[in-house]
Amino acid sequence: MILSKLQTLGKAYSQIAGLLYLIIAIIGGFSIGYMPSVIIAEGNAVLTFQNLIDNQELFRWGIAGDIVVMVLEIVLTVMLYHLFKSFSTTGMTIATYSRLAMAIIMGVNLINYMIPAIIMTQPDYLSAFSSSELESLTLLFFKAHKYGELAWQIFFAIHLFTLGYVIRKSRKTPKWLGIIMLLGGIGYAGDSFIQFTLMNSEILSILFSSLLVLAVIAEFWFAFWLLIKGMNKEAKA
Repeated sequence: MILSKLQTLGKAYSQIAGLLYLIIAIIGGFSIGYMPSVIIAEGNAVLTFQNLIDNQELFRWGIAGDIVVMVLEIVLTVMLYHLFKSFSTTGMTIATYSRLAMAIIMGVNLINYMIPAIIMTQPDYLSAFSSSELESLTLLFFKAHKYGELAWQIFFAIHLFTLGYVIRKSRKTPKWLGIIMLLGGIGYAGDSFIQFTLMNSEILSILFSSLLVLAVIAEFWFAFWLLIKGMNKEAKA
């Protein structure tokens, strides 16, 4: 009902989509980037568990941020579909299902955060394990969460690549924006691939990391373009 009313707003519809994109980027930067960097000490289970104990409030806010991002992702995905489906229904269908799959994996992946949270707050669980076991379990579930991120990143790569193709085809948006999105999608997919396969290739790591930088640039460019310039819903090519 709400989305149906928003669709009557014309250009404002895309501006709302741009605003949601920026909100997701900001909250996601906190919950996916900042919070783990404070708590997780790679390869150090003792320090990771201590960081979790010392930063319980930050950890809870990180989980809350992930939940907000998941909800907004669903709304934004539907809005992007309505904005660009007239340029390529097939392309936007692929982009939509891919991003929705990403949101679903993000939700399932929260379990890997909740298990350490439950262990940490329940005395019965704390007494059932030794200190070293608790520390190892905590680091293990955080590591599993990281691989969960790599899993949803694959679907986001498909979304970004396909959306880039549609944007380039639309002729209503900057051509270079679509091209950079295409390259960014390759960067996300490549980064997930080399980490999942434990491939030790410095050249590929540098290449895909560089493409990930392009992806970040493209996403912010796209968000600000929607927010500032915008376009009418289902503009015709």
